Amino acid sequence: MNITIIAGARPNFMKIAPIIEAIEKKIRLGFDLHYRLVHTGQHYDNNLSDTFFKELDIPFPDINLNVKSGTQAEQTAAIMIEFEKELEQNTCDLVLVVGDVTSTMACTIVAKKEGIKVAHVEAGIRSGDMTMPEEINRIVTDSLTDLFFTTSIHANENLKRLGIPDNQIFFVGNVMIDTLLKHSSRLNPPKIWKELNLQKRKYFVLTLHRPSNVDEEEQFVTLLNLITSLTKDFHIIFPAHPRTRKILETLNFNFKNLHFISPLGYLEFNYLVKNALGVLTDSGGITEEATVMNVPCITLRDTTERPETCAIGTNILVGNNPEKIDEAFKTLFSGHWKQGQIPELWDGQSAERIVNHLIEIFKLK
Repeated sequence: MNITIIAGARPNFMKIAPIIEAIEKKIRLGFDLHYRLVHTGQHYDNNLSDTFFKELDIPFPDINLNVKSGTQAEQTAAIMIEFEKELEQNTCDLVLVVGDVTSTMACTIVAKKEGIKVAHVEAGIRSGDMTMPEEINRIVTDSLTDLFFTTSIHANENLKRLGIPDNQIFFVGNVMIDTLLKHSSRLNPPKIWKELNLQKRKYFVLTLHRPSNVDEEEQFVTLLNLITSLTKDFHIIFPAHPRTRKILETLNFNFKNLHFISPLGYLEFNYLVKNALGVLTDSGGITEEATVMNVPCITLRDTTERPETCAIGTNILVGNNPEKIDEAFKTLFSGHWKQGQIPELWDGQSAERIVNHLIEIFKLK
């Protein structure tokens, strides 16, 4: 059986790493499994791409489609054109996509038009917010997918409401947590740790990249002003996405406790998260990692596609509502943040379950 695995952007790398490891284990046991790793090049900054392959022990891609940036339509079209060529030259039995980035949707469309089955890892998650490009990617991908590998019961229920048969849905847990647990002992401090003499639970980590938070300059500065005023002069470390960095460079501000740094590798970033007093983010994946590391997480969004991080994890939603943000900081500094629990099957074995299901479904020996 030949599987083509798609990686396009930073969140994908953490998800494909344990899947590839699980496949390689089965290959060593003699199973008729082969894979080809396709990097679309959707993220092309070295810190967002190549570094992850080295840190997470992922084999370098068999091909990089080098699509790089562009508008949503330009990037989607470029990925589809290049991936169609890839499939014509390298046929496969299954295309495996992960997450909800543009590459996920674009490669799914191409695969189905070529008559190839698609497996979607992290299927079924929904925020209900159609202003998010990722939500559109999820809906399109799941409308075409053949095999749905899910992270939660919530995702299962979303798929069932769409009429997806039970025998196509596989609750396997969270592959991103497989990666976190595997590498937890290897986390290491970035340069900023020594430069600012950071101490455990004495600083915050901030990430922002959603258009609703960063595209409108006045809103962006207002949000940063609010956050810096509520953090009691604690350092705030902000690894800025390249897109966000461009916006920051056009703004005139001076926040003495807010430190913009270049994007970090996986091991350094999660070291910062693990030892922070709290995380402020508009990213979905970071809420999952914070929950497993039991770090308070304030999500600057009104909706989440990962409700389990709020229901039983360490995450709360505040949007950009000043009152909710203020209340969150009061709770955090008072020491009364909720005690989170780890969601079901987020145990480091998700990728193994996926590969075992594939072996059973395709009757591999």
